[in-house]
Amino acid sequence: MTHDLLGRHRAVLPDWLALYYEEPLEITHGEGRHVWDAEGNRYLDFFGGILTTMTAHALPEVTKAVSEQAGRIIHSSTLYLNRPMVELAERIAQLSGIPDARVFFTTSGTEANDTALLLATAYRRSNTILAMRNSYHGRSFSAVGITGNSGWSPTSLSPLQTLYVHGGVRTRGPFASLGDAAFIEACVDDLKDLLGHTRPPAALIAEPIQGVGGFTSPPDGLYAAFREVLHERGILWIADEVQTGWGRTGEHFWGWQAHGQNGPPDIMTFAKGIGNGMSVGGVVARSEIMNCLDSNSISTFGGTQVTMAAGLANLTYLLEHDLQGNARRVGGLLIERLRSAAAQVPAVREVRGRGLMIGIEITRPGTDEADPKAAAAVLEAAREGGLLIGKGGGHDTSALRVAPPLSLNVAEAEEGAAILENALRSIQ
Repeated sequence: MTHDLLGRHRAVLPDWLALYYEEPLEITHGEGRHVWDAEGNRYLDFFGGILTTMTAHALPEVTKAVSEQAGRIIHSSTLYLNRPMVELAERIAQLSGIPDARVFFTTSGTEANDTALLLATAYRRSNTILAMRNSYHGRSFSAVGITGNSGWSPTSLSPLQTLYVHGGVRTRGPFASLGDAAFIEACVDDLKDLLGHTRPPAALIAEPIQGVGGFTSPPDGLYAAFREVLHERGILWIADEVQTGWGRTGEHFWGWQAHGQNGPPDIMTFAKGIGNGMSVGGVVARSEIMNCLDSNSISTFGGTQVTMAAGLANLTYLLEHDLQGNARRVGGLLIERLRSAAAQVPAVREVRGRGLMIGIEITRPGTDEADPKAAAAVLEAAREGGLLIGKGGGHDTSALRVAPPLSLNVAEAEEGAAILENALRSIQ
């Protein structure tokens, strides 16, 4: 049955539409932190549909909200007043930390970042964008033009002039050998030098923790130091919180808060987890930036009543059950457990991350050379053991990505760590 579906998939969908596993998986249903495939196999889900099933599969509170709203009205577009959209916007504006915030809803993180780029370039009257090496911001024409990861950037054509900045990867590159303070200083000096050779950019866009790049991040405070340089020149800071938002990092509600010494970003984008599987993305910006466009606009599908109802129910559940605190506690236990297991596996170069956002980088033992085949073998072995994880990385996709729903409990964390330990040992 699955083999037949795979043949139909390949006959009608693009060749570049990536599928996991040598024998791709059809997931038919889920509950809590588990999913089942079409053959009836049960898996512990440590990837959540690419960090999108943020709280739990089939969460009753979200399912009920969607069902009740769908029974009233599903969609009307932004041409009409929309109570759930206003209510969710009010809550996100307050949570964002951005003063006098305005919120615009989209259907995805790609579209959110696309909107942020539109706002920044219009506000600053510049089409130059600073982006981080190893970054990923989506699949639209403008987003791939600012993506610093060749594996996810299919064209060099772009409506933007993009300049790439050091700092998103702590343990690789020309400054990797430096201590944290010296690393930040070197990256700031490099940024200043770069700005001395170009016309004034519109903005710097950065993921606090790089998602597709393999859950890499700079030392805390780097973007605060960047912000000081940018602010002096009127350059905006866009924080891409598509993967880091809503408490996933445990220590903070937003990833930018690890770098917030000089205040919040000018623009923040979000998506993925807030809808718990429903298509919700968005942009938060100061009012003068959000309102800088001098023509009309609408969103046909951004902010539909049914997706906003899901987002409201999901956000309420997340806050009332302190899932950020759970990500900090259970994530802390999980990362230490994985570091202990990885210490016995020479192919593991690094276990990194915070909260329930953990990366495991696989290299050829004794070197810094990426080993994507070994990483793929771990992915397959983990599935064999009943665990679904992700992969990524800027060096030939050699990082494993672990990002379970934020309601993960200690027993499930231990179960998943044991399966992953066996999968890592299998490549030795």
